[in-house]
Amino acid sequence: MSEIKVINLTFGYEGHYDNVFENVNFQIDTNWKLGFIGRNGRGKTTFLNLLLGKYHYTGIISSNVTFEYFPYHVKDMSQYTIDVMHEICPESEDWELLKEVSKLDVNAEVLYRPFETLSNGERTKVLLAALFTGSERFLLIDEPTNHLDTEARKKVGEYLQRKKGFILVSHDRELLDKCIDHTLSINRNNIEVQQGNFSTWWDNKRMQDEFELAENEKLRKDIIRLSDAARRSADWSDKVEKTKNGTRNSGSKLDKGFVGHKAAKMMKRAKSQENRMQSAIEMKSGLLKNIEQTSSLKISPLSYGRGTLITASHLALYHGDVGICSDIHFQLHPGERIAVTGKNGCGKSTLLKLICGENIQYSGNLDIDSNLKISYVSQDTSDLKGSLTAYAEQYTVDESLLKAILRKMGFERSQFEKNIENFSEGQKKKVLIARSLCEQAHLYIWDEPLNYIDVITRMQIEELILEYKPTMLFVEHDSVFQQKIATSIVCL
Repeated sequence: MSEIKVINLTFGYEGHYDNVFENVNFQIDTNWKLGFIGRNGRGKTTFLNLLLGKYHYTGIISSNVTFEYFPYHVKDMSQYTIDVMHEICPESEDWELLKEVSKLDVNAEVLYRPFETLSNGERTKVLLAALFTGSERFLLIDEPTNHLDTEARKKVGEYLQRKKGFILVSHDRELLDKCIDHTLSINRNNIEVQQGNFSTWWDNKRMQDEFELAENEKLRKDIIRLSDAARRSADWSDKVEKTKNGTRNSGSKLDKGFVGHKAAKMMKRAKSQENRMQSAIEMKSGLLKNIEQTSSLKISPLSYGRGTLITASHLALYHGDVGICSDIHFQLHPGERIAVTGKNGCGKSTLLKLICGENIQYSGNLDIDSNLKISYVSQDTSDLKGSLTAYAEQYTVDESLLKAILRKMGFERSQFEKNIENFSEGQKKKVLIARSLCEQAHLYIWDEPLNYIDVITRMQIEELILEYKPTMLFVEHDSVFQQKIATSIVCL
């Protein structure tokens, strides 16, 4: 057992005004199963790269373990999978690698196929198996379940549950609850370590936020009351002081010493109230620093006057002459939210693209109203580039509204000055979702919208959908999201 110590860590990217980390201090145990969470753009992947020694920083990061990063970059995708695994872990024998992949329910024949022929799920599993086979490795696991189907996510979760000695960056609430025993969170104002899984951390955060909000309101009222009292005492003191040289109605002289003493006493009381008020202000300034700004999102779906938006019956999809899936049946009515599920490669994205009007080969019946207005969010962010201004113009959406939604999703204003290609993957997905929320449509089709999206934003989107009830057809493997949002499921 050993520790990773972070002491006075400060780091900022060249040319950027603000530091990503400033005088950060914490320590973690290398035997922990550590979940690493925080809103998009806060520096999670940056911190992993600092551990890997990729950037120059000030401060100290001390450890006596070897760090390995997941996903591992495979240089030659044409290699056999077993050779890729030996490249990652050269000290391991074939039987050790076979034993490890079997824990993930990977068929042995996969190891003797070119790596490029493996599905996303198979690649994730064999790379994790290879990385965990090596000794004295502390794994930095970055979003392992993105693009994985529900079953593959479950297997990866069960596998990680049996392991230790890793940092897991993930926004999958179910996975975090299953796999981790400590939480490292990048908050608005600090980084903190807590014992427990995601649900434990979230419950603690909610209680802390509620306490701080209550204290903030109490102190706000105290400040107003003390301010008024101090002003009144000061006014009374001035009035009393001015009577020192006056006379009573009877003509007798006032006791100037008594009057002066009374005025001084009242001024002292006013000063004491001002000091108490200042202390209250200082206490108040220490609150709310880590409360996330989660203003409610809005959407303006168009009403649909007819009974059915889409009808599919005996529908089959093809890539060339090769069938992908068949015998698809469903109807989509206004207000419904249908989740399309199935294993990786079964045709979920292809179905969504077909409905959106792409040239996809199919047979069977598919009836879509020609006047149906659709807003589509792709799982692919590779074509995002240029400024947000140009992006808003491209899609004819209101730029100020787009940026306002992004602000509600946790964007800093400084991000608006960057080109989209320089955003993190989570921030890019937020751009796609924000643009969709700007569009008025009868139907919102979202293809794995939550990949890379932080937990706070996921909850915001869930609340939005449940409040406004737009008609939706979506693919999303986040089981918590699916359970909350879907009114029905189509399994391919």
